[in-house]
Amino acid sequence: MSQAEKTHFATLWEEIADLEHTLRYVDAGGYRTRVLDIAGAAPDAQTVVLASGTSGHIEAWTQNVRAFVKAGFRVVGYDYPGHGYTSLSDHPLEIRDYEEHLLALLDALALERVHLAGESLGGWLALKFAPKHPDRLRTVILSAPGGRVVGEPQLDRTQSVSAQAVSEPTFDNVKKRLQVVIHDPQNITDELVRVRQAIYARDGFSMAYVSALREPERRWRNRVTDDDFATVPVPALMVWTDNEPTGDEAEGERLCGLIPDGEYLLVRGAAHWPQWEGAAEFNAAAVAFLKKHA
Repeated sequence: MSQAEKTHFATLWEEIADLEHTLRYVDAGGYRTRVLDIAGAAPDAQTVVLASGTSGHIEAWTQNVRAFVKAGFRVVGYDYPGHGYTSLSDHPLEIRDYEEHLLALLDALALERVHLAGESLGGWLALKFAPKHPDRLRTVILSAPGGRVVGEPQLDRTQSVSAQAVSEPTFDNVKKRLQVVIHDPQNITDELVRVRQAIYARDGFSMAYVSALREPERRWRNRVTDDDFATVPVPALMVWTDNEPTGDEAEGERLCGLIPDGEYLLVRGAAHWPQWEGAAEFNAAAVAFLKKHA
């Protein structure tokens, strides 16, 4: 496939420029939290909340926000504590920190029940949050969810390139970090690299705090188990890829089969960011799923 034939990966501004939106900060559990809020087609539109991966930020969902809004949903993207442009954390972050922050954010925005779309760490958060707060959720979308304790050959490489990207946030170093999650390097936009460069260069940014769940002991006590999939109390769309570093296609299908009301989508030609590399397929399936359960 020629470069001209490749999928166009839009910038965030291209995706939201003509949509009614705000980018603002709200207090959520004591954290000054960056929030992108894109209005739905109707005042009572249901809300899709977007939760990103480790060291991620709102822009990870650039290729998806427009599809959700055009389907009639309100979209709320946010940065976790210590991530993106939300205020920094002063301690290593564990799942309970992300749960408490999400709950505080829903309360701050007066969101009673939402659809929660989580990518990687966001999927991990969704799996842990849902059984504790089923009354706050309508559905969950699990996009390459993290949190399982498995043999991860890329883990050492991830830690190494992450550390280097923060200590020396050059364009090339940050792009190498993104290549851990994006299968085809040509699918990494300059905007995505530049945004992450700026975030990693923030005074006081700590990869150790935001990546604390990679430490074996901490990961073990926060781990996702088969029981977590089996106790998801709301409808779930499970999205997997053919290059997912934590498990093959059969494993993704097996995990989805544990979910009481689960649907499965396999995105080919992607790694750990199916919502980005397989945006067209992801968006079509996600919108159909959300409308089905709206």
